[in-house]
Amino acid sequence: MRAATAADLAAIQAIEVASFSDPWSTESFAQMLAQPRVRALAATRAGQLVGYCIAWQIADEAEVANIAVREADRGLGIGGVLLDALIADVDAAGGATIYLEVRASNAAAQRLYASRGFAVVGRRAGYYQRPDEDALVLRRAQAESSGGD
Repeated sequence: MRAATAADLAAIQAIEVASFSDPWSTESFAQMLAQPRVRALAATRAGQLVGYCIAWQIADEAEVANIAVREADRGLGIGGVLLDALIADVDAAGGATIYLEVRASNAAAQRLYASRGFAVVGRRAGYYQRPDEDALVLRRAQAESSGGD
């Protein structure tokens, strides 16, 4: 696990395109990496970038923007390692709450988030496109969740 850099953009973009039906552009990732409030993590395996997580933090609140793992490396716990590292990073920076959105149909991601103390606090109708789908809004309060991680 390490900080993601501009040198990782091609690998991040490849994972992004393979993972999401409405992927972010390389330019969007480049702009995110240049922001001081952005936390970007890269997971590597055998010298190759196999996953990434990007979030931003303002004051004591953070929002996970994207988390993805290369298809060939899914099921190995890499997503959990990325999420754990992000939670620790936010906590160390004084974060109290982390939010994220997840597709209502993405049961695997919801299980991962629930295992890390995230709970559903809302729903955004029609949030996702390609295909159109609602998002569940999840929240994790650091103080409430710090005992079981």
